[in-house]
Amino acid sequence: MAADSDGANSLRRAGTITDNCDFRRAYTRGKAYTDPALVTYVIRNRAGICRIGITASKKIGNAVQRNRARRVIRAAYLAVPESLSGGYDIVFVARTRTVRKKSTELTPVIEKHLRSAGVIRNVTQERS
Repeated sequence: MAADSDGANSLRRAGTITDNCDFRRAYTRGKAYTDPALVTYVIRNRAGICRIGITASKKIGNAVQRNRARRVIRAAYLAVPESLSGGYDIVFVARTRTVRKKSTELTPVIEKHLRSAGVIRNVTQERS
């Protein structure tokens, strides 16, 4: 398995969470950050790398809508600057409003959540 395949952009920046026990650990012990369109759970891990997981329940809609919500969240996460600290498990949970959002609308939400959690380092305040 080479990390330089077409879908490796997300793997280059983060691993993926696939085990149910890791998702449950994030839900029970992690810190939650909420928004009407997205919930983010963040917890430290021992792996030394950031790992992400994206979930969309059947409450979101049919399979097409759930997959769209996951794609939008993934695209918004990839648009976040590369200044992520290592050693975190990040779980994004889609909400019903996520289906109607574009990735450019979710990027500031994800940045705000990750900045609040301390995952983004080198915070620059250049807002005028």
